Amino acid sequence: MPEKGLPARFLALTLVLSACVSMLFGFASGMVAGNPVLRKQVLSVIAPPLEKFVDGDGIAATGKAPEPQKPVEGMSEEDKTVAVVESASPAVVSIVISKDVPVYEQYYANPFGDGQQGDFFQQFFGNQPGIGIPQYRQKGTEHQEIGAGSGFLVSGDGTIVTNRHVVADEGADYTVILQDGRKFPGKVLGRDPVNDIAIIKIDKAADAKDFPFIPLGDSSKLKVGQKVVAIGYALGRFDNTASTGIVSGLERRIQAGDGMNREEDLFGVIQTDAAINPGNSGGPLLNLHGEAIGVNVAIVQGSQNIGFALPINDIRKVVDSVKKDGRISRAFLGVRYVMINKDIKEKNQLPVDHGALIARGDTQSDLAVSPGSPADVAGLVENDIILEVEGKALSEEYPLFVAIAKYNAGDKVTLKVLHKGKEQQVVITLTERK
Repeated sequence: MPEKGLPARFLALTLVLSACVSMLFGFASGMVAGNPVLRKQVLSVIAPPLEKFVDGDGIAATGKAPEPQKPVEGMSEEDKTVAVVESASPAVVSIVISKDVPVYEQYYANPFGDGQQGDFFQQFFGNQPGIGIPQYRQKGTEHQEIGAGSGFLVSGDGTIVTNRHVVADEGADYTVILQDGRKFPGKVLGRDPVNDIAIIKIDKAADAKDFPFIPLGDSSKLKVGQKVVAIGYALGRFDNTASTGIVSGLERRIQAGDGMNREEDLFGVIQTDAAINPGNSGGPLLNLHGEAIGVNVAIVQGSQNIGFALPINDIRKVVDSVKKDGRISRAFLGVRYVMINKDIKEKNQLPVDHGALIARGDTQSDLAVSPGSPADVAGLVENDIILEVEGKALSEEYPLFVAIAKYNAGDKVTLKVLHKGKEQQVVITLTERK
């Protein structure tokens, strides 16, 4: 639930994608690519040279990392924090985003164009370089680093959890860099259509042993005030940056934007005051047992120490789906709907002020109920109101898609539906979202 006095719709949030990928697209991207000095300045902020990871703080690929200390009972809080960072850091990875971007060159054009005025200009100035109006034109493309983010290994086979917005560009290449400096190409196995989560996997080298990974905890047991640690690729420059804080709130609802006019509603997220900077997106939020209890996802822009993480119990479902099916599988109901509130109730003279009203979209093809879907098979129709899913009431804070996301394809769920003024129980067998 949003805090009183601070509705979710008024929060100025930003997704912590360290690379503003689209900033380098189009004309601006070409100007940067065509100007070596400017390109160096931009990339030093967005994504430092890959060599940094071999010659910097990390251990060279040929070296051997010391065995990290693991947190144990009886340690002081400070020693536990140090142990968590030492234990988890080898499994936190940097994800560098690369793409072919246009390269532009500068040239000077006759301001008068062709004709008598242009001839006069040519006669007067000749073909002197730098005389005329500066213009830019594309001259091929160049493969460049255009951004970076974080992720963490969740199994020894190279499976990595990150945010969907970190690997959103289907035309980009992704390089996974471990703390010890090793680099591997990353393959995106799935982008979650429901939550800001993606799963990628690294191609294991022939001589590589099992990768270090972070065990997943239980986010349902979190308490406000509990100590947590965030680790990530801060600002796209400082790999394995650790920050500490507490769980500041639970079950938050936020509307997060990425600065490129794309917004997403996130539900049930963890609020923390541990510093989460651009570039930390996709990194783990850990408890003092060294378990991942969240995935860093967003910050309140211009705030002091207000960050958010997706709860790990939601992520576990996605990881299990990829391991089982090789893709992210989500349950599908098959309805378009509008969540009812008091304002919608009054304007439309509805009998209830909560629930999901099944409704058409803006065009004729935007049907209220998809033909052949589980909802269609169960007899749901336009203007029905779904009040509950498995006994839990639906509302703007607990919308229908969040309720359905808790289940798998093949599960049977019981809905309370208001149909033509009468409440009835409807059992629906969910299918897989295509």
